[in-house]
Amino acid sequence: MLVWEEEIKSSMPPMASVATTRIPEEIQSRSSDAGISGMDLSRSMVSSVSPRAGTIVPAQPVENRRVVAADKRIINGQTDVNQLVPFKYKWAWEKYLATCANHWMPQEVNMSRDIATWKDPNGLSDDERRIIMRNLGFFVTADSLAANNIVLGTYRHITAPECRQFLLRQAFEEAIHTHAYQYIVESLGLDEGEIFNAYNEVASIRDKDQFLIPFIEAVMDPHFNTGTLENDQKLLKSLIVFACLMEGLFFYVGFTQILALGRQNKMTGASTQYQYILRDESMHCNFGIDLINQIKLENPLLWTAEFKAEIKALFVRAVELEYRYAEDTMPRGVLGMNASMFKGYLRYIANRRATQIGLEALFPNEENPFPWMSEMIDLKKESNFFEVRVTEYQSGGALSWD
Repeated sequence: MLVWEEEIKSSMPPMASVATTRIPEEIQSRSSDAGISGMDLSRSMVSSVSPRAGTIVPAQPVENRRVVAADKRIINGQTDVNQLVPFKYKWAWEKYLATCANHWMPQEVNMSRDIATWKDPNGLSDDERRIIMRNLGFFVTADSLAANNIVLGTYRHITAPECRQFLLRQAFEEAIHTHAYQYIVESLGLDEGEIFNAYNEVASIRDKDQFLIPFIEAVMDPHFNTGTLENDQKLLKSLIVFACLMEGLFFYVGFTQILALGRQNKMTGASTQYQYILRDESMHCNFGIDLINQIKLENPLLWTAEFKAEIKALFVRAVELEYRYAEDTMPRGVLGMNASMFKGYLRYIANRRATQIGLEALFPNEENPFPWMSEMIDLKKESNFFEVRVTEYQSGGALSWD
């Protein structure tokens, strides 16, 4: 994963020095009849929305030529987004291959023991059942939000095809995760109306979603385009919120609770699926952090003191919201945990996310109260291969000719 060093100097010219030109609206409608070059056509596909008349956009390449890797940019690039190679961002391609090799489907996990445990009046305590219901209530719609953010927002603003390739795979994995949660709900015979409407009806879940939605809507706006300091910062802020705070923080109370159940040999099927999801989300988070740091390298003017102060405030607010969710899901101690333990855990995670993108730790001297979760995040899992697939098992047919 890329590590941001505050003093790294970019070779990119300041944003304000980039020449701009206006593209009349009528040119867009005449492109097929007017003999527009292949390079112009490829650039028109960077965004799913054609520029409006009067919109300021970066100058187009003067001549048609093959893509040079050094010319690629994460945002505001002028190279053909349809040409995957030559590679510039090999880390993004390697992460794409890793996620493909880790492919899984929910139906591969046997849920029979979970069904028996759930139906047994003595199988779970009321507090454990509350944890499961609240978890599913948040997660059944959370990954749909993440997918919408990618497909309808982030993807069209990213101009590096290697990174776009990963984003498409990530969106597919978010769909698998939504499928997995629905599979658990269906297997246990839960009230689908109650579960799928929790994000409207349960305050601790609704508040987290309402925190996230403005950052989706900002980049989904069909009139939103990058290319100015303000809009580039708006996109960067959205990326930070989703990589560091949604996938990198909001998921961890739920993950810890369900995996703690599994460690006590309860709801082992659901726990196994959560382990697969945790593996995927860890990769999503790491990719997002690398993307953020690369954008900062290429656009150092975005990382202002004022912008960093805004990001720090968002981190603090996210920790508050997730701790409130922990208190709601766990009003009493259960599974060897209590809500107060999550305050330290969430601050510990927030510190990690902050330092990974070049901010100082926001909550000094916090330690991890759940060290076993670090082992889970490292993707280590021992299982009977013939009962469930081991989490490290790769199905993508990755070949080595060595």
